[in-house]
Amino acid sequence: MNSRLLLTRRIIQLLIGLFVYGIAISMMVRAGIGVSPWDVLAQGLSLKTGIPFGLITNIVGLVVLLFWIPLRQRPGLGTVLNVLLIGPAAQFGLWLIPQQTELWSQVALFIAGLLLLAVATGLYIGPRMGPGPRDGLMTGLHARTNWPIWSVRTGIELTVLIIGWILGGNVGIGTLAFALLIGPLCSVTLPLFAIRLPEAARADAGERELEGSAEQATQYDLREGILIESDTGARDRATRRATSSAIGAHNADRAKPAARADARTIAAYWLDDRLFGPRRPRSGRSAGRTARLAHATNATHATHATEH
Repeated sequence: MNSRLLLTRRIIQLLIGLFVYGIAISMMVRAGIGVSPWDVLAQGLSLKTGIPFGLITNIVGLVVLLFWIPLRQRPGLGTVLNVLLIGPAAQFGLWLIPQQTELWSQVALFIAGLLLLAVATGLYIGPRMGPGPRDGLMTGLHARTNWPIWSVRTGIELTVLIIGWILGGNVGIGTLAFALLIGPLCSVTLPLFAIRLPEAARADAGERELEGSAEQATQYDLREGILIESDTGARDRATRRATSSAIGAHNADRAKPAARADARTIAAYWLDDRLFGPRRPRSGRSAGRTARLAHATNATHATHATEH
């Protein structure tokens, strides 16, 4: 796939993912049994100010993005579009979907919204055009303070949850279900919708502008579906293990473990393979036949050159 087509496909998938993400949020809000911590905050602010939920979501995202400045992080295209598009999509969903009052319909709508949000997360993260503003704040604080990402994440979300609850946001069984289930669900959808990037594209300056400078990560917290270890943290940990003299940290006489690929390599690329077909290396037998044919061709050319 040429670079222009690849970029077009990434942008389209990003836009679809952000729109679906907003719709999924509105489904969980209309279910009325509790929402995620950041949506609790948006609900509370909306109730106190009278500003529509979707616009409040935009404003909160913008304020969080401003915190990137002292953290010296540069947003990617996906980060900016996240701030601009999720709020209007959520507001459209609230206009479209009626408030549920029966318990069975509330539970069904919440489950559907949660599943849809996991799919949307895979869709908008898969193009690798920068994290959302809230995730970038978390990884930026981790990079500046060296606190564990899980503790930064917990501190931020507990803070916004408490503020949102005080303001009147909806904290309920859905909030707990979101915390417990979104991680395992995203661990399925993130690999499915990841997009392969050529090695040359990853090193390109334009690509770095698209992705921004916010720290990415390699492991996911199954409680929250968000990164618990950054790329930098993983590299530092591997270096410490390699240089440590502690027993069991590194033994030269022991066989080296298989290299662990990062999230881009581990990803299953399900959607990529369905659209464009898997890129499989040639089998050993096929490669051997090709090598023998090339050798025979070279020998024939050499014979002809000798004869002439």
